[in-house]
Amino acid sequence: MLDLADRFFAAVRAGDVETLTNLYAPDARIWHNDDGREQTVEENLRVLRWLTRTLEDFRYEDVRRDAVPDGFVQQHVVRGALPGHGPLEVPAALFVRVVDGRITRIDEYVDSAAIRPLHETTDTTTKGNGA
Repeated sequence: MLDLADRFFAAVRAGDVETLTNLYAPDARIWHNDDGREQTVEENLRVLRWLTRTLEDFRYEDVRRDAVPDGFVQQHVVRGALPGHGPLEVPAALFVRVVDGRITRIDEYVDSAAIRPLHETTDTTTKGNGA
């Protein structure tokens, strides 16, 4: 289970959409506390592509991860530099459900104040979700 988590976060950092697509179940849903919406896989991949193209020195730090019976949980801080804003630090926690080796659901909790600059950047560039 933790190997899947390693592959998932490495693919996010690398912008590896093919690997991410294979790690997600086709009908997976990704929920975010900041807007209360569920994303489809394609919507989430679009946001992740934007994030990896936009943040400079994008990385996950202070990672704490545990396997649970139906997946894994991870706490981390996303760090990087947002052009026009400067350093960015976003504390987050993800609860990830896995069935048959594929991610079926992610419930992501982020500090909404910390992602405000991402939303502002997204609103002016892509008109989509920002984190």
